[in-house]
Amino acid sequence: MSDSDLAYISASRALELFARKELSPVELLQAVIARAEKVQPKVNAFTDTYFDEALAAARQAETRYAGKGARPRRLEGLPLAVKDAQRVAGKRTTQGSLIFKHHVDDHSDPMIERLQKSGAIIHARTTTPEFCLSGVCYSRLWGVTRNPHNLAFGPGGSSGGSGAALAAGMTLLATGTDIGGSIRIPASACGVVGFKPPHGRNPDGPPANFDRFNHCGPLTRSVADAALMQGVTAGPHPLDHNSLRTPVRLDVGRRDLKGMRIAWSMDFGYVPVDPDVRRNTLAALAVMANLGATIEEVDLGWTSDVERDAMHWFHTMHFGRQTIWQSKDHRDLMTNYALQFAESAITNTGIDDVHKSWERLHRMYQTLGPVLATHDVLVCPTLNLPAVAAAHDTSDPDFRVAGVRVDPEWGWCMTHQFNMLHNCPVMSVPSGKAASGVPTGIQIVGRTFDDPRVFAVAAAYEAAVGGWYRDSTSRPLLG
Repeated sequence: MSDSDLAYISASRALELFARKELSPVELLQAVIARAEKVQPKVNAFTDTYFDEALAAARQAETRYAGKGARPRRLEGLPLAVKDAQRVAGKRTTQGSLIFKHHVDDHSDPMIERLQKSGAIIHARTTTPEFCLSGVCYSRLWGVTRNPHNLAFGPGGSSGGSGAALAAGMTLLATGTDIGGSIRIPASACGVVGFKPPHGRNPDGPPANFDRFNHCGPLTRSVADAALMQGVTAGPHPLDHNSLRTPVRLDVGRRDLKGMRIAWSMDFGYVPVDPDVRRNTLAALAVMANLGATIEEVDLGWTSDVERDAMHWFHTMHFGRQTIWQSKDHRDLMTNYALQFAESAITNTGIDDVHKSWERLHRMYQTLGPVLATHDVLVCPTLNLPAVAAAHDTSDPDFRVAGVRVDPEWGWCMTHQFNMLHNCPVMSVPSGKAASGVPTGIQIVGRTFDDPRVFAVAAAYEAAVGGWYRDSTSRPLLG
């Protein structure tokens, strides 16, 4: 197996080969590092790297598989890239900001702690926009991250480096956080799998765990690998009072959708949709119909007021307030989009705006709830545009999707609606590619806390289309 093939191997397959002693963790990590060193200058998906330290850990994992010492753990020897917004003990976490250029954490967030204790090896941190507050992925500290499928475009954000690293073969597993779509946006734009669990399914650290719109979760190249990470991450944590105790068993072996009823909406009733996205979404629905599902278009009846009321929450919670706090002393170090966010957040009055957001999400669920009561899942596009330019101007007053002028920051995303509806599990999986070569994605939205059904539908769809990144013809041409 070539180094390139090893760099794109699934985590599930790697574990099988480790157990049979047909592949060593050292050999795998060396291939991943070689790939990363080759493509990082083009893609710029990594911030800090720990290659020597990771290789030492891989040698220890190799010893475990050889039967010397402790038994291999569930993720033993798998390369893991961690978003540079999640705490890792003893490592710096910059949040993509010059303000935190030298900030080192003394503890790991629960998700990272669990992945490491299960044997995953952190070899790199991945890029994010400043404070994770944008769908783009560039910062003054780390520069511009590019989409491996077409370097003129961005990978999405805010977990953009994680999505780009997976698409470029720079890691097997990656982490993300999602408060407005930050896992699913890069999953769609980069053609990978991203899962937003219900709030509390995966424990988190403060202040993120207090924000019900916020979630941490996996990005991978397959549904099975996402389930692998969820199996380790999910569950109650003694330091997170929001973490859920109810266990879930994820089914990734389903190969048909017989008897399932799938609702779909192309535009939520108000969103303009790019023709490539529309075409690929309909093609994905046709695959599901061929698998035996009953497909039914539904009218959610949502309006553009959703956008305004989503921003009420973002501006009044820590997500928005931190930009105000930081701008008081560090304005000269911040990006333009962070300063724009601060200026917008200042106009929000506080608790009244939170209540406006609560009222809106309640109204949204009055139409979505009944749909999910009579259907197994809802399917819709993840993004209504394949991707924006790598250095997209989030203040562009004439930014358009399908010829319609939209908000340049959020007007190309169909994800934040399900952060408002935070108890619904949502997975983004690839639906095809646009004429530009940039991938597109669909969201599979489940009933509240019904993670297993989302994984089952996604697994059957993935098997039907043959998966992604199978060979050189389906991988980015990065040299």
